[in-house]
Amino acid sequence: MCDDPRPQIVSGDAAANPPCPWLPETAAPLDHRVTRRHGKIRGAAFYQDALAYAQWLWCSGKPAQALLQLNKAWMADPAPPVAILDLHPPPYRALVWLLRRAEDGSRGFLGNPVRHFQHLATRMSGPNPEARIWRAWAGFHLASHTLRTPAFPPDGVQLARTGLWVPGWRLALNHLTRIGWPGEADEASRAMADATGSIF
Repeated sequence: MCDDPRPQIVSGDAAANPPCPWLPETAAPLDHRVTRRHGKIRGAAFYQDALAYAQWLWCSGKPAQALLQLNKAWMADPAPPVAILDLHPPPYRALVWLLRRAEDGSRGFLGNPVRHFQHLATRMSGPNPEARIWRAWAGFHLASHTLRTPAFPPDGVQLARTGLWVPGWRLALNHLTRIGWPGEADEASRAMADATGSIF
């Protein structure tokens, strides 16, 4: 559980869920145009807008769509400047925070994030795929440890049919250390501590 003291502002139109302290403030309604306006330029402004839109969607009662925006934020390339990452860290703790609160279905449709991250990791396309594959595997492990009910299984059919090898948490962290953003692996480790209540 995070105890981040930063104030969060969300307008009255988006009051279904309390704001996530690990995502940026948002004070105006947002829609898909907030990220599309960047076109193919996926720099620091794109990253911040994707996180802000995730906050808006979460507060609007759309956790599954909010998670898609977290994925979009991880597409930023090159890495956001360290000053921005210090203010808005890679959203691993935001992921755990949202999953924990959405698990029982009372916060809006969540889908199956475990399966989502498994599919994302194994069907990656677009820019900087290697780093994004390891981010997806990190998301898979964080979702698996946060969502502990049987309602969120991995895709067993894909595992059996393809002989898919699921890389372990430590291997994902090692790759994030090697090719991720500054401090990204440490942020993922903190998120796992949030998910499990201990250093994993």
